[in-house]
Amino acid sequence: MKDLNYLNEYRVELYKGILGDEHNGAFEIPIDNKKFIVIASDGLGWEHVSVHIKNVERCPKWNEMCKIKEMFFEDEEVVMQLHPKKADYINNHEYTLHLWKPILETIPTPPTFMV
Repeated sequence: MKDLNYLNEYRVELYKGILGDEHNGAFEIPIDNKKFIVIASDGLGWEHVSVHIKNVERCPKWNEMCKIKEMFFEDEEVVMQLHPKKADYINNHEYTLHLWKPILETIPTPPTFMV
């Protein structure tokens, strides 16, 4: 994950008086005339970004998630969206998507010609 201090102009309070640090925080980011609410964290061995659009009842689109990925992760970092097994599925916000990256492991990827 990038050092997120470069996004400080978009930071909002995560909790009363708490703004976060270089890898944690809440952000309100304008993209294509919409405000994206992004929460970034790096705990328990994972870098994680959750994304939803403020006052819009739909999930972010692929190109919007790509812009968020570019803002929060380095170009050469591989991150993933997960579809967990049904028994582990939790939906706290119907229109939120997540990006995940393990800190101590490399995400395997298929050969580029297959992608």
